[in-house]
Amino acid sequence: MATINIYLTFNGNCKEAFDFYQLVFGGEFQHIGKYVDMPANENIKIKESDKDKIMHISLPIGGSVLMGSDISNEFSGEFVQGNNFSASINADSREEADKLFKALSVEAKITMPLEDTFWGSYFGTLTDKFGINWMMSFEINQN
Repeated sequence: MATINIYLTFNGNCKEAFDFYQLVFGGEFQHIGKYVDMPANENIKIKESDKDKIMHISLPIGGSVLMGSDISNEFSGEFVQGNNFSASINADSREEADKLFKALSVEAKITMPLEDTFWGSYFGTLTDKFGINWMMSFEINQN
């Protein structure tokens, strides 16, 4: 079965964000690459200001991988923080949902506190301190 992984784009603070997510979820980074690490290519000139930005980072979380990068003037469009996505987490227990939601809530805007919903989930949403939208869900009636 296919899995859904999320790719997050940042405006120069990707590593800071991923260090925070590593504290929340644990695990080890599979890969950290900076733009300066790209093979030389005469058609692509990396600006000095972009060389130390993250080109790609990945952090396994359960059976999925959270991936991200910083924008680069050469490869990215305009950065719009929190645009058009949410990262959705399905917890294995109510306790795990509470723990992860609380950890992500540091300096966050909680848009919906965790609560039992009419559709049978323990569910909440927030926008973390990096502007990333998160949905937390635990299916109450899962067997």
